[in-house]
Amino acid sequence: MASHRYLLITLGVLLLTASAWADNSHRIYGKVTTEDGDVYEGLIRWDKNEASWVDMLDGNKELDPDNFEGEKLSRKRESKIRIFGLTVGETSGSWNPSSAQTGIRFGHLRRLEPLDDDMALLILKSGQKVEMENSSTDLGEGIREIIIEDVDEGEVELVWRDIESIEFADTDGGMESNFGERLYGTLTTRRGETFSGFVGWDVDEVFGRDVLDGEEDEDSRKIRFDKIAAIERYSSSGATVHLKSGDKIVLRGTNDVDDDNRGIIIADPAFGQVVVDWDEFDRLDFSTPDGKVRYANFDGGRPIEGTVFTEDGEKYTGRIRWDNDEEYTWEILDGDSRDTQYDIEFGAIKKIEKRSHSSSIVTLRDGREFRLRGSNDVDGDNKGIIVLDGAKKVVEIDWDDFASVEFK
Repeated sequence: MASHRYLLITLGVLLLTASAWADNSHRIYGKVTTEDGDVYEGLIRWDKNEASWVDMLDGNKELDPDNFEGEKLSRKRESKIRIFGLTVGETSGSWNPSSAQTGIRFGHLRRLEPLDDDMALLILKSGQKVEMENSSTDLGEGIREIIIEDVDEGEVELVWRDIESIEFADTDGGMESNFGERLYGTLTTRRGETFSGFVGWDVDEVFGRDVLDGEEDEDSRKIRFDKIAAIERYSSSGATVHLKSGDKIVLRGTNDVDDDNRGIIIADPAFGQVVVDWDEFDRLDFSTPDGKVRYANFDGGRPIEGTVFTEDGEKYTGRIRWDNDEEYTWEILDGDSRDTQYDIEFGAIKKIEKRSHSSSIVTLRDGREFRLRGSNDVDGDNKGIIVLDGAKKVVEIDWDDFASVEFK
């Protein structure tokens, strides 16, 4: 009898260990050195909602819009005025932005060093150095929390001014996290589109032990995400929560479950992320990732290269600066489509085709296509496509003259 009891206890310990020590190879991991000289190493939760290598660090980067690889660019911008396809006039002006909004997935970072209360130096795996200024709460004194799950110390929460540097590194994934497993699933929109990836619910909830808030028949409910199988839109003011136990409840009354929701993020390892508004959201089914996402999957970026085709049939091949600010494959193309925001890494893009003055078709390397608008990356507010060919000749192409680009 004692041997049977010992066997049951052993099996129970093994099951608990297996559930606690899930594969966390996708998690941000690094060594943090503080201003006081303390060193902490472990899994990192950044600003509440960034926890995996696929998640994005947002900010603004400094620009030199007058030069591209040492070659002088024109400050003049000409734009054609067209009516029913006919050119009836031109306008001209100049632009000289000193910075541009950008983002980078954490997997491309080798090191981060705070420079002041709202700026950091990023050193990428490629060796490139990028100074990035805060544009939200991802950098600087406004960051909401930086938590390191140190192997010896447990959870250590730091503020921005505590940090001297962070060295990012790979992990074999066999590490326990007090937050539970990272949320992952497949979101279906009201138009029937599906996106699979790591989840940020209401932008902020990203782990199994995070809580979904709502009211059921005027009773307050707090449900851990690891108890939920699926969440389905019930109306503009409510959601049906499908529990793993088989029960279903309708929740209302908070921005977790109504149209005050700030958006559902799906971070797709293949291309970047989408942020889906409540009006477009239909259902999210939670699951486990299909494959591993590791730090080694990210290369730190390289110059964008390809061939640009004009409306007049000319083509130019070489290094490309898109919208006169994105020139590396780690950088992000933005666009919207019916209450869904797309943030697509240039390295994942195969082709961009202008479809009208206000929209483009973006084709990914995996074959998916999205028609996007609402951003100067994909519409007539584009600040110019710059090509530097092998002979160091700079060609500046206005959006009205642009037809398509095929990336190397």
